[in-house]
Amino acid sequence: MFRVDTKQAVIDHMSGTGSPGGKLSDAAEGIASQPVESGYSHKVVAGVAQLIEAGVLFVIGMAIFALYLNFNQPELYIPLALGTTLLANIAFNVARTHSIAAYRTLYLQSLRVLLGWALVILLVVAALYAFKAGELVSRVWLATWFLAGSVGLVAFRFALRAVVLRWSRQGRLRRRTVVVGGGEAAETLIGALQSGSSGDIELLGLFDDRDEKRSPPVVAGIPKLGKVSDLVGFSRRARIDLIIVSMPLSAEARLLTMLRQLWILPVDIRLSAHMSKLRFTDKTYSYIGNLPVFEIADRPISDWNRIFKWMFDKIVALIALIVLMPVMIGTAIAIKATSKGPVFFRQKRHGFNNNLIEIYKFRSMYVETADAAASRLVTRQDPRVTPVGRFIRRTSIDELPQLLNVLKGELSIVGPRPHALEAKAANKLYHEAVEGYFGRHKVKPGITGWAQIHGWRGETDTIEKIMQRVDHDLYYIENWTLLLDLYILAMTPVSLLTKNENAF
Repeated sequence: MFRVDTKQAVIDHMSGTGSPGGKLSDAAEGIASQPVESGYSHKVVAGVAQLIEAGVLFVIGMAIFALYLNFNQPELYIPLALGTTLLANIAFNVARTHSIAAYRTLYLQSLRVLLGWALVILLVVAALYAFKAGELVSRVWLATWFLAGSVGLVAFRFALRAVVLRWSRQGRLRRRTVVVGGGEAAETLIGALQSGSSGDIELLGLFDDRDEKRSPPVVAGIPKLGKVSDLVGFSRRARIDLIIVSMPLSAEARLLTMLRQLWILPVDIRLSAHMSKLRFTDKTYSYIGNLPVFEIADRPISDWNRIFKWMFDKIVALIALIVLMPVMIGTAIAIKATSKGPVFFRQKRHGFNNNLIEIYKFRSMYVETADAAASRLVTRQDPRVTPVGRFIRRTSIDELPQLLNVLKGELSIVGPRPHALEAKAANKLYHEAVEGYFGRHKVKPGITGWAQIHGWRGETDTIEKIMQRVDHDLYYIENWTLLLDLYILAMTPVSLLTKNENAF
C-alpha cells in the first residue's frame, strides 16, 4: 500500500497535489457535473443476500416443525435446523453462487443452489445414520424441508435476480472508473475490462500526461479527459470509485509521481498487470473481471465496515445527546447570560472527500471579534474569547453540538478533526505546510480522534504540530477498526484532563 511520509514531504514538498486543481476540460466538466446515484457495494449485497437466504431456509424448516411436529423436542430440531442452514450457506459459497455475476444468471445459480442443498441434506442424513440418531429425527420433516426448501431457494433466487438486474440497469452496481495511461497499452486494458467485467465497470475516461502522438484523444471509444494533475479535482466531483493505472512496472519514476498525487483520494487504485512481463503466483494478483491487477491503495472503511461505523456513529451520538443534554442546556444558558449573540456558532470546514460542510459549535467568542474563517488561531488568554468560552474550549464542551452533525451524516464520532478553511501553521495554510494533508479527508472527519487523545489538539503555531496531527490522522485511517474507535472514545475524557496544554 502506498503512503506518503508527511515529515519527508515537508522537505521535498510538491505543491498543489491536494487542491482541487485547475479548470477541467469541457468533456471532463460535462461528466463531473452530472448527478450520480449512490451505488451499492457488491460485498454488502452478497452478504445481505446470504442472510436472507439463510433466514428463508430456517423459517421454512421451523414452519414445518411447528405444523407437523407441534414444536415437540425443540432442543433437538432447532440446533439441527440452525446447523443445516449454516452448512447450506457454506455449500452455496463453495459453489460460488453468492456473487453479483452469479445472481444475474437465470438457471445456473438455481441449479448450483439445488445441488448444494441436496448435498447438505445427504450429509445430514449420513451424519444421523453414522451417529445412530436416525430414529430421533422425523424423516417426514427432513424430506418436507428439503422439498419446500428447494422451492423457497429457487423462488428467492429468481426474485434476487430481478432485483440485481434492475440495479444493474440503474447503474447502482457499477464502479465509476478512470484509466491513467493511454495508447496501445490502454486500448488492450479497455478491451479486457469491457469483455470480462460483466458491465460492472463504468469507464468514464483516460488521464495521461503524454502528448497526442503517444496518447491519442480517444482510445477504444474512451475519451482522454485531461492530465493526471486534473484527476484529483475530477475524482472528487465525479465520485470516482476506481482508478486503474496502465503503466509498466519499469516506469518507476512515473508511477511514483502519479501516486504521490492520487493517494489522497478515497478510491481504490489498481496497477494493471497486463503489461508486465514478469509472472507471479495467482495469489499476488486480484482481478477486475478477467484483468489481473496489483492492489496499490484501497478505499478506507468500505463495504461492511462502512455500515458498522455508520451504526456506531448513530448509536453513540443518540446516547451522548441524551446523557449530555443537561450539560448542553447549562452551557447554552451560561453563554446567553454572559455575552450578547447567538448560542451556536457555525463554520464551514472540509469534510469527506474535501466536500464543504457546516459544523455546529457553542459560541466561545464575542460576536464582534468572531473569526468565522479562523484566519487567526486562538492563543492563550486571547481577548476575543469570553470567560465562558475559555472553559468550554478547554474542556471541549464547545464541540458537543457537533453530535447533530453526526446524526446528519456529515461527521463521525471518531475521525480526523475538521479544520477551519483558513487555519494556518507558521503562517502557512495547512495544506501548504504539509503535503498529503488532504489525505485526512479519505474518511469522514470526527468529533474526537487519534491525534486528539495523544495531545495534538488546540493551537498549531508550528509546522511540527500540524505534521504530528496529520501523521496521527493518517495512522488512524490506515489502521481503523471498530475496536480502535471504542478505544479512542474511551480515552477522550482522560485526554481532556491530562493532555490539554494546547487547548485554550
